Amino acid sequence: MADQPLIDWDSDLCDCCEDAQTCCYGFWCGPCLACTVSGRFGESRWLPLCDMCVDKMISPAALSLRVAMRHKYGIKGSLCKDIVATSCCPTCVWCQMYRELKHLKKSPVVINMEVQSPVNMQPHPMMAAPPQPVFNR
Repeated sequence: MADQPLIDWDSDLCDCCEDAQTCCYGFWCGPCLACTVSGRFGESRWLPLCDMCVDKMISPAALSLRVAMRHKYGIKGSLCKDIVATSCCPTCVWCQMYRELKHLKKSPVVINMEVQSPVNMQPHPMMAAPPQPVFNR
């Protein structure tokens, strides 16, 4: 990762207008969005539910996944910025991570334009009509 330059997040923390569907998902069902992000990132879907068991100012699951995502994908930032973002608006953090995963998971469409040669199918010799006898007169 040291050889590759760091990139910015695909969307800013508060880019709710960019993807209103994700914003609504996070606002109306934040725990569901958090579990979806965790699962898509490759962690346990249940990891964000641990945040509900902790009396916290900072969401440990959101913070740890945000840091892990930055390191895995080479995204600019710092632990201090991650702590501030996670403590100020954890819903925005989950939405941003969801948008980032959607952006990174886009795969290019490959169209094979190779012309296929026609296959000449001949009947099996046993299926051909038997030869008719020729009578000499």
